[in-house]
Amino acid sequence: MPALRGRTTRRALLAGSLAAAAAGRARAAGPVVVASKTDGEGALLGRMILLALARIGIPVTDRLQLGPTRIVRGALLAGEIDCYPEYTGNAAFFSGTDADPVWRRAEGAYEAARRFDAPHGLVWLAPAPADNTWQIAVQGALARAHGLATMADFAGAVGRGLIELCASAEFVESPAALPSFEKAYGFSLPPERIVVLPGGDTAVTLRAAAQGISGVNAGMVYGTDGAIAALDVVVMSDPKGAQIVYEPAPVIRAPVLAAHPGIAPALGQVFAGLDLATLRRLNAQVAVDGDTPEAVARRYLG
Repeated sequence: MPALRGRTTRRALLAGSLAAAAAGRARAAGPVVVASKTDGEGALLGRMILLALARIGIPVTDRLQLGPTRIVRGALLAGEIDCYPEYTGNAAFFSGTDADPVWRRAEGAYEAARRFDAPHGLVWLAPAPADNTWQIAVQGALARAHGLATMADFAGAVGRGLIELCASAEFVESPAALPSFEKAYGFSLPPERIVVLPGGDTAVTLRAAAQGISGVNAGMVYGTDGAIAALDVVVMSDPKGAQIVYEPAPVIRAPVLAAHPGIAPALGQVFAGLDLATLRRLNAQVAVDGDTPEAVARRYLG
């Protein structure tokens, strides 16, 4: 009986998979359902995808700001949505291979993400050349006074007792964040020199660093944060690749791409122009200036 149950389960799974695949093929000819995560950059990139597809005559359905990564990724795998902007580095965690150094190089991370998701029927299109990974920004005046530009410089400043960091508990505690920087650059930031926030709002940590709030002069940031362009801070570069690379890229279901082969070149052209400086500037128009993601996306696409 156990063997019979096993065969029955496999038949049911196979039938379910075939039904899902058939439904996916049938829906590939309908509107392309575009989603995004709830954050501002996700909404901006998702809006660009929607507009770019509509401009080449592809019917689209708007599911932007659908939810967090788990929800949006699950919807894509289930065929409930067709495309959304994801980050190459997240595939390191989807695949459980985040310790692999391949994720710390832009080209390697993209190829690894592409290979991992191919068996899932998903295609990673060309990424934007902008890394949205964890970084540390230092107050502009302090950085200029002491020549701080890289994490190696930052490590030296920590050793001289110059740094007061503002960061989330996750950034401080996660092995992939501050501990990874400390290991790569050979420093240890004393706990008494860290202001730990319960949330992960980089707008708060950036402002604290720029304005010296509570004695802070450094803060955690994401590489493409819009507020970077609006505040007097210097983001420390990471020449040793301590952090996983998070380049944004459209991820799309393979049957939808096969039904609409013009999607890849259209989105490739959009994302190719989104270098670090450009994406920071566009994010600032939303996060700092108060523009809507749709207005910013329309201006960018022209």
